[in-house]
Amino acid sequence: MSTTRLSPAGLEPFEVASTPHLATWRRGAVGPLVVAVHGGLDRGGSFARVARRLDGCRFVTYDRRGYQSSRSLTELSLAHHRDDLLALLESVVTDEPAVILGHSYGGVVAIAAALTNSPLIGSLVTYEPPLPWVVQRVGRMGPLSDSPGDEAESFFRRMISDSAWERLSPTEQESRRLDGPALYDDLSTIRRDEAPFNVTAVTVPWTYSYGEADERRDYYASVAAELTRRVAQVHVAPLANAGHGAHLANPEGLARVVREHLEEL
Repeated sequence: MSTTRLSPAGLEPFEVASTPHLATWRRGAVGPLVVAVHGGLDRGGSFARVARRLDGCRFVTYDRRGYQSSRSLTELSLAHHRDDLLALLESVVTDEPAVILGHSYGGVVAIAAALTNSPLIGSLVTYEPPLPWVVQRVGRMGPLSDSPGDEAESFFRRMISDSAWERLSPTEQESRRLDGPALYDDLSTIRRDEAPFNVTAVTVPWTYSYGEADERRDYYASVAAELTRRVAQVHVAPLANAGHGAHLANPEGLARVVREHLEEL
């Protein structure tokens, strides 16, 4: 992997000694460290627009195991994702501990890592992490498909749109379908009745953000209200003009949430 030139997205690929199995990118050389963790059926490069709007920060992101350039890692669980993040931090944290930005299921990974009380994690910013153990979702989703590839296609169509799926090239569609096993594990985790962690044990400053334009706004607002009741460290930051994919559709807004979080530390 080359470390001598920027990718078209403006993120520089680099290898990390503690996590050579993960595809990792960075932007910026000075300032507070922000480490971004992507959600289901996504990849680290999707944070490029946010990274470009966080001048004055060191920004690091990566493909979680099972996804895209880290797809060869087939041992999948929340514990593995948590441990990958902690191992990455061992190499990229220098002076001050990192701010972890977790989008969607990446927020679940970030919370799990913070609950280890690692001194490498200074604070959290999570955007719409699925937390059905804090507030149950209304209604029940149907069973997962027997085919992880079919589940990936169904998820993409449901979360983005049928038309967006149809606009993908056959190669891009197949790439998304190949991420199916990792997505399947993510979805299986959040469908379990037993909570994988106790959010009340989070001790670091935590900004919980959600999109006011998200069709599930009421659900995320109820999660935010319950978190503020249970966790003294939580600050809520609703984001106007944003749906679930804020890091893509409203990167300036999400970057602003991160900057405001940094200013409050």
